[in-house]
Amino acid sequence: MKVLKFGGTSVGSVESMFNVKQIINDQQKKIVVLSAMSGTTNQLVAIAQDIKSGQPNAAIDKINVLHEKYFVTIDNLLSDHALNTSVKSYVSGVFELLVNSTNEAYTETLENRILAQGELLSTYMFNSYLKQEGVKSALLPALDFMRIDGFKEPDLDYIKSNFKTVFDNAEDSEIYITQGFICLDDEGHISNLQRGGSDYTATIIGAAIKAEEVQIWTDIDGMHNNDPRYVENTSAISNLSFEEAAELAYFGAKILHPQTVTPVRADNIPVRLKNTMNPEAYGTLISNETSTNGVKAIAAKDNITAIKIKSARMLQAHGFLRKVFEIFEIYKTSIDMITTSEVAVSLTIDDDRNLDKILVELEKIATIEVDKNQSIVCLVGHSVVNHQDTYKLFQILQDVKIRMISYGGSNNNISLLIDTKHKINTLQKLNNYLFELVTL
Repeated sequence: MKVLKFGGTSVGSVESMFNVKQIINDQQKKIVVLSAMSGTTNQLVAIAQDIKSGQPNAAIDKINVLHEKYFVTIDNLLSDHALNTSVKSYVSGVFELLVNSTNEAYTETLENRILAQGELLSTYMFNSYLKQEGVKSALLPALDFMRIDGFKEPDLDYIKSNFKTVFDNAEDSEIYITQGFICLDDEGHISNLQRGGSDYTATIIGAAIKAEEVQIWTDIDGMHNNDPRYVENTSAISNLSFEEAAELAYFGAKILHPQTVTPVRADNIPVRLKNTMNPEAYGTLISNETSTNGVKAIAAKDNITAIKIKSARMLQAHGFLRKVFEIFEIYKTSIDMITTSEVAVSLTIDDDRNLDKILVELEKIATIEVDKNQSIVCLVGHSVVNHQDTYKLFQILQDVKIRMISYGGSNNNISLLIDTKHKINTLQKLNNYLFELVTL
């Protein structure tokens, strides 16, 4: 059985839902994971923030606008009177819950409950649409089987066991629909897998059922060799290894959630990236297979903070780096890049929520320099460090000021840290230097 995930733009309009129905309606059993309709999660975040800011009336105004938008969509989607009425009743119940939420004190649990409504709405509506069109489908409520543990990692044993129970108890169907993104935490509260988490849901389910293949359907023909928002004439990469895809996702390729390939990698369950608007395109196949060596793709990750930690005591001093890393561990802040010299260490973080506290601790042992508004530009490809043409990327040094370089930590990744204002120019320059010169 295959698992197919469709993102927000794929269910963002009546026309898009029709396209999804055409793709999945092939008389083969499958599990379909849906995101919220495009724009919904952003609106729900805004509603939660209004509640947090003590502006319930502003939240209610947004709720009413969104409610009306859904009613318009339902009228365009469902011509069957009984289904139209039933879905409107369900949707109104959801929006009544949101209105009632404005009377509650803000908590993270409340926000997570608000955010979960987007996926619950889209799956209920789409399942009703399939029934109208004569497609046998059933809903599998994600909150009945999807759970994360205390470390916010998927509880795979729990998921596998509970998914089987939910699946076995469902009405026999061709299409089984469930929600992406949402889950329960280890205490039974509604939580989520963070932005882009529907991809992660799909591969977690894929791993749990030992799926034949997991397909991620979005609005682009697979993973491109550079960011098409900033670089012209990019092209889809036909094949990537799990390692290459993981590096690209972590370092900024928006098409995938950073953890997407982790659950399926050990079982070599392939992940295929496809375009809902162009289903005949090959897309990108991610598997254990490696095709060519050298740079295959470039990605960029923004909102990076660079910290230089300089101390004469570092010179030949045992335990200095341990003290530095312990500070970041205490404040649960991950490090992306790191370089060292005899008297200094430079590193980057992408989570600055505890930056002030971290700096206070670091200043007790060293002199600190901080650069914000940085970007990591990542070049990824199998054995890229050893490839004969990789040296050509360093031609970029004559055009762009590089703050840090990470080279050799991974055979499949070379990372450059630059000021974000130079990001677009850097992506374009690298595209010219590498993809015109390196055979992919």
